[in-house]
Amino acid sequence: MGFSRGLALFVATGAGSGYAPVASGTFGSAVGVLLYLPLAGLPPLVFLVTVAGITALGIWAADEAERFFDRKDDGRIVIDEVAGQLITLAPLLVLVPRDDLRSPFWLVTGFVLFRVLDIWKPGPARWAERNLRGGFGVVLDDVIAGLIGAAVMAGVMLAMSEGV
Repeated sequence: MGFSRGLALFVATGAGSGYAPVASGTFGSAVGVLLYLPLAGLPPLVFLVTVAGITALGIWAADEAERFFDRKDDGRIVIDEVAGQLITLAPLLVLVPRDDLRSPFWLVTGFVLFRVLDIWKPGPARWAERNLRGGFGVVLDDVIAGLIGAAVMAGVMLAMSEGV
C-alpha cells in the first residue's frame, strides 16, 4: 500500500476509529469531539476554514476508501462523522462564553444531537445520502446533518441565554 492510499485510509477511518467492532459512526463522532477540544481555541473563522479543509480532505479520503473497501459508504469510513460533529459544535465558538467552549454539558449535547441527526437523516441529508456518489456522497449527508445540528444547537443556546 502506497503512502497516498495509507493516508486516505487513516483519514477516512478517523485515525482508525472506524475499525471499532460496533457503532463505528459513534466512535467517529467521538473523534470529532476530541478534535474539537484543541480547535476550540482558534478564532471562529479559522475554525471554520479548518473544518472546511477537514471536510475537503475527507471527501478525497472517503472516495479512495470506497475504492479500497470496494463498498459504497463502508461503515469503516467515519471522516464524515468527524466533520459533521465539528460542524454541530461550531456555534459554541460564538454563542457561549470563552470559559464554556469545552463545557461537558455542551459537548455531550452536541454529540447526542449529531448522533440522532446522523442516524435519522432528516430531509436534505437523506436526499444527499441516496443521490450523491463517491466521497462527496459519503461526506455531504453528514455535513448537512451537522449544519442542522449547528442550527439546533444555536437555537438552544440562544433560548437558554434568553431564559426561555
